[in-house]
Amino acid sequence: MRWAIRSVMALALLAVLLVGAVFLIPADQVARVAIDRFQAISGRTLTLSGAVRPTLWPTLGVKTGPISISNAEWSKEGPLLSAEALEIGLDFQALIDGKVRITALRAISPRLMLERAKDGRANWVFDGAQGGTAAGAGAGGSDSTPFTLDMAELSDGAIRFVDHGTGRTLSLAALEGTVRIPSFTGPADATLAAEVNGQPITARVALAEFAPFLEGRLVGVELGLTAGQAQIDFSGRFGWNPMTAEGRIDGDLADLSELSRVVGMVRPALPAGLGAKGVALHGNLTVTKAASLHLRDGQMQLDQNALSLDADLTTKGDRPKLVASIAAPQFLFGQSQNLGQGGGSGSSDGVKGWSTAPIDVSGLGAIDAEVGFSADAVQVGTLKLGPTRAKMVLDRARAVFDLRQVSAYDGRVSGQFVLNARGGLSAGGDLQLAGLSMQALLGDLMGYNRLISRGDMAIKFLAVGNSMDELMRSLSGSGRVVLGKGELLGLDIAGMLRTLDSGFVGEGQKTIFDGVSATYTMDKGVLFNPDLQFSAPYVTATGAGELGIGAQTLNYRLRPTALASIDGTGGVMVPLLITGTWSNPKFRLDLEGIAKEKLAAEAKALEERARAEAKAAEAKAKAELERKAQEELGVVRQEGESLEDAAKRRAKEALDAEAARLLNRLLPGGN
Repeated sequence: MRWAIRSVMALALLAVLLVGAVFLIPADQVARVAIDRFQAISGRTLTLSGAVRPTLWPTLGVKTGPISISNAEWSKEGPLLSAEALEIGLDFQALIDGKVRITALRAISPRLMLERAKDGRANWVFDGAQGGTAAGAGAGGSDSTPFTLDMAELSDGAIRFVDHGTGRTLSLAALEGTVRIPSFTGPADATLAAEVNGQPITARVALAEFAPFLEGRLVGVELGLTAGQAQIDFSGRFGWNPMTAEGRIDGDLADLSELSRVVGMVRPALPAGLGAKGVALHGNLTVTKAASLHLRDGQMQLDQNALSLDADLTTKGDRPKLVASIAAPQFLFGQSQNLGQGGGSGSSDGVKGWSTAPIDVSGLGAIDAEVGFSADAVQVGTLKLGPTRAKMVLDRARAVFDLRQVSAYDGRVSGQFVLNARGGLSAGGDLQLAGLSMQALLGDLMGYNRLISRGDMAIKFLAVGNSMDELMRSLSGSGRVVLGKGELLGLDIAGMLRTLDSGFVGEGQKTIFDGVSATYTMDKGVLFNPDLQFSAPYVTATGAGELGIGAQTLNYRLRPTALASIDGTGGVMVPLLITGTWSNPKFRLDLEGIAKEKLAAEAKALEERARAEAKAAEAKAKAELERKAQEELGVVRQEGESLEDAAKRRAKEALDAEAARLLNRLLPGGN
């Protein structure tokens, strides 16, 4: 019992002596040791302002007032690091041994200024250039002074990064974080929470080897970044001098809102199917010394589209250039509405109009690209395509789509499509469509399901404008359409002609035809067709008129002939007028046109009869003149000779005879 009491008293006395020893430590001397130690390692000046006080809790050590660490000598941005206060933790055993070892570091309101010079030097590299012994970029580790940091804490901090070579800056505020370097040559890790451009983010870094990383060499690394709903993780190897990496990247970028705020950009207005609601990326990433990025075995999720891709991105030149190969089982692009369902206001006749919403294609100028694309099925808006192989070349905001293999509506599509954003927006193309099912195509494209046939088409077009409405109202170009046997639903042309009744329209009515052909031109959003040819078992027809593509209107005149003879003559012909809008077409028989055509035909017949009578009278007069010339003057026409020529010949013969007679009388011996 006495032994136990003495032991407790000895421990209590030892504790008192230890506490007293701590307070007897000369704080200024401890601070000077820390300053000298830091400068010996880094080559930078550590300035401590205010009193340096010893502490017992929560750590054994000292607490300073404001501090600052000098920047690289080439910097003009102020201190590398400044803080309102710094708490330094000391190793108790080292203190007993007469040494000062810093085991913890806590910075209050630190301000960290990170810079990269135009020649690539970084101000956070502590090397021998300023007298320090810490290994710098490219230095070996053998002559470095190793150090450890059990725990560093940051609170209410800020970090600013400036790249003087590119002019890029990045600022972090409301910074909270921890750093641990338990072994100079072993692993290290850090966590960080901050706000960037008002967007809260968290980050974590785990290094497999601290010393090689400090030298800029590739080391094992685990990186993670979270910004709102966006999460990016990288696992592999990373080095910063020069910037190189190789490993696995997994990123769920959500709808890009948070990441756009982080990088100080306006969120791109991506179309549906290209990341309007969500973007995710997974694959093996390599970053080379030449600042090029290479993705292999990549998997990308754009909204509902799952893509496989390999990609290479180079950053040299005026713009980055992307070369990629993309494949998908199916690809959905754009809104699922047909061309007749725009964003314009409705009207009483059913016209909805094209969308007047601006089309943003500003992103086309940010990068050049060569992208190969293949998919088993593609849907663009309401258009449905089968197996598709295409290539897109983007050069200085001008994208050319080469349709190498496109199956669509039981047929095929080939040609080129161009989207140009170099000065405003323009779109053009030269397309050939062969063997397409017209009912399915027009149904998906315009909501028109009345034409059953298979057709071949060719179209060259150009449109200019910053909205779908402007594009459609500016359309110009030309093309042709050839349809095989089929049916036109909702209209019985033969019935109209037989009864002169325009009521043969609606459910259950149809016109069966053998073929249709037409050519057309387009100007200022209006399609002009002068030569429609329509043939059917009981009806033939020609047609001409206008299709208002921009205004979605119809103004067309069809001239059908029913029950004609085999040679095409006879039969009943009544012109049919088709007017109104795409969504509400109106059909009526052109009876007024019939009357006008009948009057015109009668006038033409009278003109032809008068012309024939005048010609007969002229022939009769010529015959009478010829008779008199022959009887009275002896003028007889020879074969192929006109009456006038015969008269001239007869006059010449008479003159020659008279001249011969006179000459004979003048000559000697003449009569």
